[in-house]
Amino acid sequence: MTARKTEKFFNTAGPGKEDLNYMLDPLRRVNYNEIVTLIDQQRYFVLHAPRQTGKTTSLLAMADKINGEGRYHCVYVNVEAAQTARNDVARGVTAILSRLASAVSDLPLFAGLAPDIVREGSDTAFTAALEILCKILDKPLVLFIDEIDALVGDTLVSVLRQLRDTYTNRPRKAPISVVLCGVRDIRDYRIHRSDGEIITGGSCVNIKAKSLRLGDFSREEIRELYVQHTEMTGQVFEENIYPKVWELTHGQPWLVNALANQVTFEMTEGRGRKNPITLDMIEKAAEQLILLRVTHLDHLTDKLREDRVRRVIAPIVAGENWYKDHKGELHPDDIQYVIDLGLLRREGADQGRALVVSNAIYKEVIPRELTAVMEDNLTSSPRQPWYVNEDGTLDIKKLLREFQLFFRENSESWLERFDYKEAGFQLLLQAFLQRIVNGGGLIGREYALGRGRVDLLVRWRYPAGAARENRKEQRIVLELKTIRPNGHGPARVLAEGLEQTASYAAQSGAEEAHLLVCDERPGHGWDEKIYKRSENRGSREIHLWGL
Repeated sequence: MTARKTEKFFNTAGPGKEDLNYMLDPLRRVNYNEIVTLIDQQRYFVLHAPRQTGKTTSLLAMADKINGEGRYHCVYVNVEAAQTARNDVARGVTAILSRLASAVSDLPLFAGLAPDIVREGSDTAFTAALEILCKILDKPLVLFIDEIDALVGDTLVSVLRQLRDTYTNRPRKAPISVVLCGVRDIRDYRIHRSDGEIITGGSCVNIKAKSLRLGDFSREEIRELYVQHTEMTGQVFEENIYPKVWELTHGQPWLVNALANQVTFEMTEGRGRKNPITLDMIEKAAEQLILLRVTHLDHLTDKLREDRVRRVIAPIVAGENWYKDHKGELHPDDIQYVIDLGLLRREGADQGRALVVSNAIYKEVIPRELTAVMEDNLTSSPRQPWYVNEDGTLDIKKLLREFQLFFRENSESWLERFDYKEAGFQLLLQAFLQRIVNGGGLIGREYALGRGRVDLLVRWRYPAGAARENRKEQRIVLELKTIRPNGHGPARVLAEGLEQTASYAAQSGAEEAHLLVCDERPGHGWDEKIYKRSENRGSREIHLWGL
């Protein structure tokens, strides 16, 4: 009987496996020669990248290659099991030694050694176990420690200090090289000891030679990965999906795989492989991932509650020039921390390049997460929503008039509920507009540190027979600006906003353009702040809404 051939799939959980998953050579994602050079120089160093970017897959591939080359013994150990020990050093180190014993137990050279290195954890037990291993080896030991920043408190302090203690004894009694792998660079660790003292990573391990970051997929690599599915099944990805996949993911490996898994398995598996993967399917897949609150996105949104993250993300979501005026109030370590988490990236060629949200999916997830409770209260709609015309087109003016009324009556109570009060107006509007997405529309969001505004591009598909000038969808630009108590005056804010709105509308090919300005200055009543009028910028009519 012929064995059934297993069809490969796009991996979204755990390390990739060549016999099961479509995948690229994991060694292409790291500079293997540089890593081997650091090992040859007997260095201890860090390899870090955001969660679910392929770190473990790359580490395992490197370990196999190093062992195959025969110059070193390379051992990979994941220490995440010790996370719950926190300040209980004995329990934490014992758990790490147990994982280390498991990692080496299948190697003939280490047969029978596991019981000798698993002992009660202490501030010297890890050092002692490494010494036992290194003394019996015929070649130097290279140790890969994965999920190192999962450790917490005194356990982390103890492990890092024991590693520093081993450094002077290499290679006879200690690993010739140690690679620490996690989400963050070790210099960014904030270690709280059980007595409350905060110790930074550098004071625990000052032997780190270099920090290496695992890269994302390039545009070409995304195509190469997707083509593997076509070659195996015959199902093609239409050419116009690739720019959209890049916009949605910017090469983030988990997102690239998750989108493909959604359209090739979740959305099409039951209908065979004859239908091609279209642009509409990719956009629907992205929306489904967001709505499903998959683990990867849930982890990132959980980080939004941290003060260090809020200090960086809040002015971005608010579309503030705040960063230009208050650089000293935002610590570079906080910025780097958010970059290491994968939420932000730097865009541009020069050293002062702008900080932007890493990809379009994260741009969508962040405001939705920050307004999740409010959306549940605002987005229920009848079968024929009140903001949709009889011909099925979207009446954005009706929505904005309703938002003005809602904002006047409810803004104070709702804004107090937001953790990100600096971005309250912007978040409140986006929660209000979420009904458009729930009704089948799309909202593209553009915001970055120092841009001075938030751009929203509303896309609403024309019903059959209602298309205009051969367009398939309505495109409507909304520009959001704020007049702050200590910021620029209203005349300047309005002038800048009108120019920015006209520019973005032209760039987006929008039919309508709207500028919403929230006046947060004290002493100005609602009758003064609430208005609606239109102004022209060149040939473009811009509808101006005061709040």
